[in-house]
Amino acid sequence: MKDRPADIDETVLAAALGAWGIQPVVLTHAPVGFGDHHWVAADAEGRRTFVTVADLAHKPHCGRDAAEAWTGLSRAMDTAATLESALDETALVAPLRTGGGETLLRLTDRYAVSVFPYVDAPTGHFGQVLAPGARGMLVERLAQLHTTRAPLTTPAHDPALPGRAAIGAALADPQIVRADAGPYAQRCQALLTINSAALRSALERYDDGTAQLMSDASTAATVVTHGEPHPGNVLDPGGRTLLVDWDTVALAPPERDLWLATDAPEDLSRYAELTGHRPDPELLAYYELRWALDDMAAALDVFGTRHPDTADTRQAWEGLVDAVTALTNRRC
Repeated sequence: MKDRPADIDETVLAAALGAWGIQPVVLTHAPVGFGDHHWVAADAEGRRTFVTVADLAHKPHCGRDAAEAWTGLSRAMDTAATLESALDETALVAPLRTGGGETLLRLTDRYAVSVFPYVDAPTGHFGQVLAPGARGMLVERLAQLHTTRAPLTTPAHDPALPGRAAIGAALADPQIVRADAGPYAQRCQALLTINSAALRSALERYDDGTAQLMSDASTAATVVTHGEPHPGNVLDPGGRTLLVDWDTVALAPPERDLWLATDAPEDLSRYAELTGHRPDPELLAYYELRWALDDMAAALDVFGTRHPDTADTRQAWEGLVDAVTALTNRRC
């Protein structure tokens, strides 16, 4: 997130890092990403670590509430740490363990903290179009991940969209987004109203695809998927190609990752050569559709409650517009 959270005490956060043997002299807020809060911790010798604070109240892919999300996120972080042993540190940046072997600690009832090695390398950004060589390296990295034995802690991906009910309710009555909730509420109402027919059609396509996927669950191939392998979650894209941000890791069809990595036939053929699995075009389209709807649900979660005009809400608005545009133009 870009906004510094007012309800996280950085003194308490610095003290919590002692569980990892870190005594930060400087704790610098890092305004990156969307969803989690980040800091860079530097000790007296200048050694740096990357600190992530997750908002358990807004982790629907990890659990329905903060208690469930704690369990789901703990399993995800443990999975990433185990994968590092199998794939080695040239493939991913995994959470560090505390002296007690934990990858996640509670900061408060709402927030949980994890710590990662600081890697001084450029990252991509969401929506970036990678050059063919970098795209090919990402596909090969995913093939490596997908053919790795799943750790016992790996969560199972649930294709059911956590925000499905919220989307349905907002399309049935856009006024559910209260006009006095904040500066984006009326714009959100108008966007939903104007595009309601096309968005309902997209939701029906998603429901049909989910029903089909769940009916095929007993025979569908599942692998360890990252969940969000876009360039923004790749350090040094085209170079070392290190996957970061593992809270969405889960057992799922490989298409869950592949649609984000490439749509080039040569890349999908290369993936088939490396893994023996030929990507299913219908599943690729399904997961692209699900992604746009998930972005829409996340934005409705922001604008359906009291909200200010900040860098984070502006980013949420841009995400909602992009999602609605993709869904109404049948790009997904």
